Amino acid sequence: MSTELPAVAPEVLAEAVEGLTARLRKKLDAAIESCGEGATREADGSVTVRFGEDAVVTLTPGPEGTVTRAEQAVCSCLLAPRCLHRTAVLGAAPLADAPLDPDPSPDAERPAPVAEPLPVPGGAQPEGVGEGPSAPEPPQTSRGPGEPEPSQAPQRSPERPPVGGSPAAEPARVPGASRAPGTPHDPGAPAAPEAPVPAKPLTAAQVDAAAALWQAAAEALAAGVTAGGAVVQAELLRAAHTARLAGLPAAEAAALRVVRGLRAARERRAGQRLADLTGVFRALLHTTALLAAGSADPALTGTSRRAYTPGGSLQVYGLCREPVLSATGYGGVVTHLLAPDGAHYSVADVRPGGLARARGAGSASVALGGATLDHAGLARGGLRIVGATVSPEGRLGAGRSVRATPLRGASWTGEPAAALFARPAAEAVAGQLAAGSDESAPTLLGCDVTVVGAAGEHLVVRELREDAPLLRLLPAHPHPELPHAENLRRLARHPGLALRVLGRPDLDRAATLRPLAVGPVPGAEYTLRLPEEWLGRADLGYDRLQGAHFPHPSTTPAPAPAAAPDLPDPLADSPLWRTRRLLETGIAGGRRAVAEAARADGPVAAYGPLRRAGLTAAAELASALAAEADRRPRDAFGRLCDPSADGYARAWLAAATHLAAAERLLVAASWAATR
Repeated sequence: MSTELPAVAPEVLAEAVEGLTARLRKKLDAAIESCGEGATREADGSVTVRFGEDAVVTLTPGPEGTVTRAEQAVCSCLLAPRCLHRTAVLGAAPLADAPLDPDPSPDAERPAPVAEPLPVPGGAQPEGVGEGPSAPEPPQTSRGPGEPEPSQAPQRSPERPPVGGSPAAEPARVPGASRAPGTPHDPGAPAAPEAPVPAKPLTAAQVDAAAALWQAAAEALAAGVTAGGAVVQAELLRAAHTARLAGLPAAEAAALRVVRGLRAARERRAGQRLADLTGVFRALLHTTALLAAGSADPALTGTSRRAYTPGGSLQVYGLCREPVLSATGYGGVVTHLLAPDGAHYSVADVRPGGLARARGAGSASVALGGATLDHAGLARGGLRIVGATVSPEGRLGAGRSVRATPLRGASWTGEPAAALFARPAAEAVAGQLAAGSDESAPTLLGCDVTVVGAAGEHLVVRELREDAPLLRLLPAHPHPELPHAENLRRLARHPGLALRVLGRPDLDRAATLRPLAVGPVPGAEYTLRLPEEWLGRADLGYDRLQGAHFPHPSTTPAPAPAAAPDLPDPLADSPLWRTRRLLETGIAGGRRAVAEAARADGPVAAYGPLRRAGLTAAAELASALAAEADRRPRDAFGRLCDPSADGYARAWLAAATHLAAAERLLVAASWAATR
């Protein structure tokens, strides 16, 4: 698709598809594929697409750069506006995010300017080059895995996508903090108790909207990528718009992720993985099923406006900075901060601009309380903030009453950062899994490791502890224009090198860490030699490691290289791959593909290994899914009729939920295994 087309609001596209006749709907997918390359931007900012000599479609985006009203898309043909040309152009354009609710208070604190792309780690990032398990996801309403105010990778996971955020009336609770954000900064003071806020019951309109979105998602699942064209996507978009109007922004955000994933898979974009699309389908079905059943959990309903609450006086120190890049054109930086009491905070600057914005934002000024620091300085410095405002995810806002004064930075060898590296990595990951961090972006963890060598795409390291496991390091962002991968390749050339690593665990892979920054290990002889001004760490997304940063072999001989690492993968070795393949077959080819695959393999051959391995529940759920997919009901006259997608969607969701839980247990075990 052409990148020159402006983004289109989901409801505008859904209305256009609904206005087509049945005959034109059959031609829509082919028309969309042929109309994205001829876009021309006019002097007045509009974009035109020509279909032959008699039909010209003109898109006139509003001040925000998106087409939000039907009258902003016009066609010169006689059938307009219910014509194939206009609808095809709207279908070829990228999807815009739902507008934010206006702030009801004119004097309310405004957050720092940020448009957050989709979460990175563990989440599903189905769209665009450079997206992977740790790539950010397109803007969405908050996890929230968030995300519709655009959400950023480091806050909610993508990735493992967040499904909602805390309501505005609920006191913000910063992850990892030992005090309430509204209290003055006093490390010795006891934490203020939080009064539980009862969930507001869902209205009848909300339950109906969730049920309609469930039905649309079930039909899309039964169709799969092969048959999930523009018409199926439009049904999802219409149901998602109804959910937003009913006050369910988290459900709408999950539906938009599914539509973007279907588009990416059908266009075969680089970086698209069926596993990612499986995850976003699971999140959408799980959210809508619970909402349709009347669950009023605030994490499921979500909020369309990020709630910032008073944080009092704070003192924070920089840990590292991380580039953020979204396939929808957003780019920027997030600087991670740590308070003396161990609370994690962040300052984000993410706006439209793509890769150039992500690369340049690392040295951009920090828009927070008049601070004179840039993000590079803040990552190695600190701030004393008066009148701070804090979101539930720990993001610092830039309200009019916020005042910030620069502080001298703290090295990783002193407090508070030293505490991050004192805990074994396996223990930290187990704590995150137990706390439910798999539903959001995992918390940063630190560990001291020694480089073993490269193994395929991984940099293999071993934690500097007795009986410590081998760990895999993968680039936090795989885009070739960002230095993550290049820095890891340079580190792999120095076996035996001692490193202090700060990163985010990838909870979808066995013993895998995605490092954001590295530094020398205190007291180690064969370790990094970084410049003084770097304050003992290198941000892998911005700083480039050079030969002078490594110890010279003539003065500091390297330890004897270890034997080639043997890296068993419990996820790949487990018979659970059979369930995973069945689920992904359903995503790719729909219900018919699942039925045909089950008939071809046979239940004994396909699920016997699962039962022999003791995975009886997985075998039963997979068998039930195959049986439901192959169910062929008949009407009163004995004729075959199409079965409802509801039972198939429930069987698929049950198998997918069990598989995700089982794989997460294997991931947790891989961090503790000794090799």
